[in-house]
Amino acid sequence: MSKAFTKGDEDLGLVEGVAPRAPLPEDAPNYVTTQGLALLHQELVGLEARRDELASSGEEARRAATRLTSRITELGARIASAVVVTPASLSSRDRVLFGATVRVKVDDGSERSYQIVGVDEADPAQGRIAFVSPLARALAGKEPGDVVSFRSPRGVEQLEITGVVYE
Repeated sequence: MSKAFTKGDEDLGLVEGVAPRAPLPEDAPNYVTTQGLALLHQELVGLEARRDELASSGEEARRAATRLTSRITELGARIASAVVVTPASLSSRDRVLFGATVRVKVDDGSERSYQIVGVDEADPAQGRIAFVSPLARALAGKEPGDVVSFRSPRGVEQLEITGVVYE
């Protein structure tokens, strides 16, 4: 029997990459980019296929399929509550708003880029930060040339916005 099917819900993440969804802050809209919504749909299709595969296997696999169904339901609710924000719908493309890719220069002169995305799309290692994150909130509404003070794990940083792009 596969080891992936011998443990409880805490190991559900081992079933084909199923990770728990990040919570949305209370009363926050579920903003997503067009690409983010497409990725959520793709994930849903993959989870449904995996669940169907597991459901036709042995008893332990069927139990994992049942647990997977709750994740599918949760993902379906996220998709149903999604509010797609496109660059064309924004009032200003010169300021940092949802969907923007922001280039910043830090104190040491190096540059970084961050894209402001939905909670389900966030991947800080790839430069995609959730619109509810402290950094995204600090950047929100700013324009190129503005300097933002931000407390990071490295300490207080001065970030100069050098560019705002919407794709």
